[in-house]
Amino acid sequence: MTADIESVRALGAAIEGEVAKVVFGQGPLTRMVTIALLAGGHVLLEGPPGTAKTLLAQAFARAVGLDFGRIQFTPDLMPGDILGSNLFNFQTSSFTLTKGPIFTELLLADEINRTPPKTQAALLEAMQERRVTINGEPHAMSPRFTVLATQNPIEQQGVYPLPEAQLDRFLFKLVVDYPDAAEERRIVADHGGRFKSPAVADFGVTKITDAAAIGAAIDAIATVRLAEEVVDYIVRLIRATRASADLECGASPRAATMLARASSAAAALEGRDYVIPDDVQRLAAGVLRHRVILSAAAEIEGRNVEQVIADIVEREDVPR
Repeated sequence: MTADIESVRALGAAIEGEVAKVVFGQGPLTRMVTIALLAGGHVLLEGPPGTAKTLLAQAFARAVGLDFGRIQFTPDLMPGDILGSNLFNFQTSSFTLTKGPIFTELLLADEINRTPPKTQAALLEAMQERRVTINGEPHAMSPRFTVLATQNPIEQQGVYPLPEAQLDRFLFKLVVDYPDAAEERRIVADHGGRFKSPAVADFGVTKITDAAAIGAAIDAIATVRLAEEVVDYIVRLIRATRASADLECGASPRAATMLARASSAAAALEGRDYVIPDDVQRLAAGVLRHRVILSAAAEIEGRNVEQVIADIVEREDVPR
C-alpha cells in the first residue's frame, strides 16, 4: 500500500464526513458519487422528490471545492439556454460569446427527463469529451466536469425518457430511497426547526480538498493493479448480459471499461492498490441497470433489471 493510495482513502472518508453533516443516512450514495468523480464519470440519480438529491450535490461540490451549477430542466428549455450563444455587441460591432450554465465543474441537471430530447442532447458532447461546440467553434471545459442528473421515477406524464445513447454516458444510475425511521427522525429534528432554506455552509460543510488534490488522487488511482483474472471476470459479466434471455439488449464495451475504471477508484477508496472481485460485484448494478433492457418475457414474469443483474453476478465464476 502506497502513501498515495492511503491519501485517496483518507480523502474519500473526509468527503463523506463533510456531506454527512447535512445529508443524513446517504453515506453509500456519497461514496458512489466520489467514485464517479475520481473515475471521470457522471451520475444519474433516480428517486422521489424530497430525498435530498439536490442537497447532496450542493454539499458534495462544496466539500471537494468544485464550482457548482444547477439547471432546472423544463419542457421549454432550449439547447442555447444550456450551452450559451454568440450575442452581437453593438459597442464593438462584433459577436461575443455568452457562456451558458454548463460551463461549471459540477453540474446538477435537475429533472433531466422533463425536457425534450433535443435539449437533453446538448449535454452529450460535454459529457463525453468535456467540451462544447457553439457555432462551429469548440470550447474546452474543466477536466473535472461532472454531471449529476436527477429524475423522478413516479411521474409518467410530461416526461421524455433519456435515449439509450445518453444513458450510456452515465457511469452510474443510482436509486435514491427513503431513509430509515431513525435517520428520518434525525432529519426532522435537525432540519424541521429551520424556517428558511439554509445554505450547506450553515451546516458547517467546508472545503476539504481542491482541484490539485483531486488530480493527484486520480493519478494515484491509475497505479491500482487490475489483474488479468479480474479483467476476464469483468468481460464475462458484460458478455453475459448480452447472452441472457431475460435481456433484450445487453451492456456495451464502454460499460466494461467504465466498470473496470470505477472498480479501481473503489479499491483506492478502500485503501488498496489492487482490485478484487468484490469491488466489481458491488458496482455492477450501478453500472449496468441503465445500460440493459429487460425482455418482454421477463417483464411479463414480473422480473426487474436488478434481479437479472444479481442472477448474472451470482452465476459467473468468481476468480480466486
